[in-house]
Amino acid sequence: MGARAPIGIAGAGSWGTALAVLLARNGRSVRLDPLPVDRENKRYLPGTLFPDSLAIEFELAELVSACDDLLVVVPSHGFRKTLELIAACKPKRLRLAWATKGFEIESGKLLHEVARETLGKDTPFAVLSGPTFAKEVARGMPTAVTIASNDARFAADLAQAVASPVFRAYTSDDLTGVEVGGTVKNIIAIGTGISDGLGFGANARAALITRGLAEITRLGLKLGARAETFQGLAGLGDLVLTCTDDQSRNRRMGLGLASGKSREQVQAEIGQVVEGFYAAEAVHVLAARLKVEMPISEQLYRILYQGLDPRAAVEALMGRALKQESL
Repeated sequence: MGARAPIGIAGAGSWGTALAVLLARNGRSVRLDPLPVDRENKRYLPGTLFPDSLAIEFELAELVSACDDLLVVVPSHGFRKTLELIAACKPKRLRLAWATKGFEIESGKLLHEVARETLGKDTPFAVLSGPTFAKEVARGMPTAVTIASNDARFAADLAQAVASPVFRAYTSDDLTGVEVGGTVKNIIAIGTGISDGLGFGANARAALITRGLAEITRLGLKLGARAETFQGLAGLGDLVLTCTDDQSRNRRMGLGLASGKSREQVQAEIGQVVEGFYAAEAVHVLAARLKVEMPISEQLYRILYQGLDPRAAVEALMGRALKQESL
């Protein structure tokens, strides 16, 4: 990721656009695919004008041929397809990063496993994750993230590329832990939104966050992650952010469900992908396969996919057998 090498970003939603603007403000040459020609993402980030070093690409093949370093920022359910399209372009040299949070629904696979299957195990991979709202990054507000990679040089290069006086990146080699933290926290955030929407108060919110973190850690350890990852930005940090601020689509989904609206109604009002909905199904399948106890996530799956009344879910959680506090 040399100073003159362009960085390609595939996915021009709010987060992809914010990262493109961040990199361009840092003096990097950035190519973003796709976006309207008015050099402003009026739908997701109105008022954020593009620096001159941010160019627009309209064909993925052109993006792949022009950039050795690609950052994919698409919803998790479109991740494999995007990587298959990239692979079909036959890149000569490729280092692939993503800022997508989620599992593959059908298989329950982590995204780095999907990347390895589609692009080969020798490709350098990295995931950028942590407590981030796109609007705050686009506005230049202080932010810190974690970049995990199977290639220490790539992690360091990407961290240097995004680093600025208002944006700090820490590096890690725990891809599994960072991906699990970034995925499951979205489910817990829907739960805290439901709890707050039903007026259950601050005590309940704190309990959901704390025991939610225990579930995230439990699943992560089963998949081979390190426990300390879940105490960091991609674990506890992202969980707290997503559960407690109404900028979070997942929290807003929970608030909407608590008000009596259907999932479809809330989704339409939000107007963007709510990753926690997809994560709930993937984690339901994965936890069952691995025999990992995740009672909060399971009740939220039942609310989202089986029509369980949220108050009944709370009763089920509170009525569980008493036990020693542990992971």
